[in-house]
Amino acid sequence: MVEIGFYHLTRTTLPDALARLLDRTLKAGQRALVLCPDAARMKALDTALWACPEPAWLPHGTPADGDPDLQPVWLSTEPEPANGARFLFLVDGTETDRSVAFDRVFDLFDGDDPEKVAAARNRWRAAKNRGDELTYWEQGARGWEKGG
Repeated sequence: MVEIGFYHLTRTTLPDALARLLDRTLKAGQRALVLCPDAARMKALDTALWACPEPAWLPHGTPADGDPDLQPVWLSTEPEPANGARFLFLVDGTETDRSVAFDRVFDLFDGDDPEKVAAARNRWRAAKNRGDELTYWEQGARGWEKGG
């Protein structure tokens, strides 16, 4: 059983929300893998994370950067935790059957896109059927609010 949090983005862009969640991950002493659907999205997220205003600096790398062991946050199209990550961030509807290798999984989805919301609901149902521990978070006026 894996702990999966579904993060419903309604107030910020994916890069802004991801940067803040990754910052919390690092402050908790964890490493993260961000699983991207393709190389173009990985490159775009890499660029966006360097430009995010908060946190001011978020150390991360991609396979183009070299050694994953030196990177506390690793962006990749491969679900292997090459940097020893225990936290997995799924973006743009990415999925993997290897999520059991992680302590926590964060499934971030765009709440302004009905197709992405429907796909997230399908992923929720599948995870529930597997017996995973699920939580739902939605962006509120003061940050993430846990849903029921």
